[in-house]
Amino acid sequence: MIHRVKISVCEANLALRDAGLVILTWGNASARDPDTGHIVIKPSGVAYDDMLPEHMVVVDLDGTVVEGAYRPSSDTPSHLALYRAWPEIGGIAHTHSTHATAWAQACRRLPCYGTTHADTFRGAVPITEPLTPEQIAGDYELETGLAILRSMEGRPPTEMPAALVAHHGPFTWGRTVAEAVENSVILEEVARMAVLTEQRRPEMEPIPPELLDRHFLRKHGAHAYYGQKPDSPPDHTGTPPMSSSDS
Repeated sequence: MIHRVKISVCEANLALRDAGLVILTWGNASARDPDTGHIVIKPSGVAYDDMLPEHMVVVDLDGTVVEGAYRPSSDTPSHLALYRAWPEIGGIAHTHSTHATAWAQACRRLPCYGTTHADTFRGAVPITEPLTPEQIAGDYELETGLAILRSMEGRPPTEMPAALVAHHGPFTWGRTVAEAVENSVILEEVARMAVLTEQRRPEMEPIPPELLDRHFLRKHGAHAYYGQKPDSPPDHTGTPPMSSSDS
């Protein structure tokens, strides 16, 4: 199993690069191995063009390397803080993507202005409090993870699968590392949309809460109806299947 997790983590890191969300050696992705509970993460400072599954590093939840010849990402303590707090997540991604990072550098939470945002994030994406000089001088990466947890204000990570770290950049997560990467892609796009929205209407108000919840819950709620059921048979007629709400 751990080899398959290494493959998925390597593919996730390369997907971040291919989506234009990371350049040089910036950013990282990790996944939890469901069998051992260990975390597989990108090695520190290894170029994406040279990256292979066998380069991925395996650590336990205390950060001890249990497998791998490379040093793990310097952001490993941030990832581990989230994994320890949220057993329901299976993957994390961190990027320095342009628009999401701009919101983080501006120390602004990302408002929800429309349904594209609401489909994935149930409200404004939070911004962490800036770290204190003592936190920066201490266990900086761990403090970063703890700041993310505080910014969530007890919200389930499944309802808000992203946070912006003040002066730094975005983190996203999901049930799998592939889902974490997808959430990074979505976050960057809605961050760009928010910039354009404020340029056109600086006094824009956030989306009405009723519309926000309708869009989020139709994809993620207990009675979600967006998309197909996992056991839906394939349709070979070329005609899209109709849901009960189609007319």
